[in-house]
Amino acid sequence: MSPETLEDAVPRRGMLRLGSLIGVPVFLSWSWSLIALFVVVLFGPQVQRLFPELGAGAYGIAFLYAVLLLLSVLVHELAHAASAKAFRWPTTEIVLNLWGGHTQFGSFQATPGRSLVTALAGPAANVLLALGGQLLLALADPGGVGSLLLGIFTYANWLVAIFNALPGLPLDGGRIIESAVWAATGDQDKGTIAAGWAGRVIVVGLVVGVIVVPLVQGRLPDIPLIVILVMVGYFLWSGATESIRGAQLRLRVPSLTAAQLMHPAIGLMSTATVAEVRARPTGTLTVLVGPQGVPEAIVDESALAGVPEQDAGAVPAAAAARALTHGALVRATDAGRPLVDRLAAVEGAEYAVLAPDGSVCGVLRQSEVVQWLTTGRRR
Repeated sequence: MSPETLEDAVPRRGMLRLGSLIGVPVFLSWSWSLIALFVVVLFGPQVQRLFPELGAGAYGIAFLYAVLLLLSVLVHELAHAASAKAFRWPTTEIVLNLWGGHTQFGSFQATPGRSLVTALAGPAANVLLALGGQLLLALADPGGVGSLLLGIFTYANWLVAIFNALPGLPLDGGRIIESAVWAATGDQDKGTIAAGWAGRVIVVGLVVGVIVVPLVQGRLPDIPLIVILVMVGYFLWSGATESIRGAQLRLRVPSLTAAQLMHPAIGLMSTATVAEVRARPTGTLTVLVGPQGVPEAIVDESALAGVPEQDAGAVPAAAAARALTHGALVRATDAGRPLVDRLAAVEGAEYAVLAPDGSVCGVLRQSEVVQWLTTGRRR
């Protein structure tokens, strides 16, 4: 339930806008109904046993359990938003969903300390609510259903606080590890990778505690706990993995160069024939260049091979070429963030690469750039 950063937060389908708090829009996802149903089915019978006089109304009380948990998460996310506002970070929306919730931010410049404060503000708010609930129970125990609900509210806040304080991404406590490594190395992405692996370790620890320990003790694992483990484990593992992959991608960006990933190519005039293209050096692609010296198309090797040898001198190479998107040009010296921004700014799957003298020297394929950024390997 840690804060997420988005350039543009747009309300998505399946969301109910609940209003705005501290100037931040709050949305409820339809997926929250799944956790509400799970809580009602799990706790409804227990409430009915405690208060048989309620009858079917016991399930209504169980539904209030889910509502109290939702309110606890809302306070948690509001604490994130409030701390972000204190640092003048743009906060775009709060979304409450199946996994609890998250606060979405616009672009901002963070520091290890501010990132940690913003992340841990959520668990801290839940600790305060839990202590308040315990104080009310001690001073003015309402008894009956009132005590039950107040106790659940207290328990829910302790649960949200402790769970989110676990030191691993995507939980808020993961910012502890991230900020420590970030401060030590000066690189946030290295901290994110370390915290992501810590999140994976937490998943393994939960599996051991819920499944392995009972089996070693000769007991069967608790089925409801296994269901919760599957849901929580999936959320944690996928979130940690996404954090690791995103950080690894960002770490690779500075070392990305067009010259490194391009395929060697030569430029020929767009009036060239298939025979002229076939006379090029072996292992070289061909880019067709217009009269103004602007690359226009890339010769398709499969289509080129399909032209009969006796027709090669008469068939124009343009008949066996793929047109380039307007502006699909990069320079061999382009690298790092500017290269990524350039590729993102021009739609297209392929780009002509120009040497310092303006001549064509290669072809860069978007799919291979993405492959290298995500895996560190060329296709």
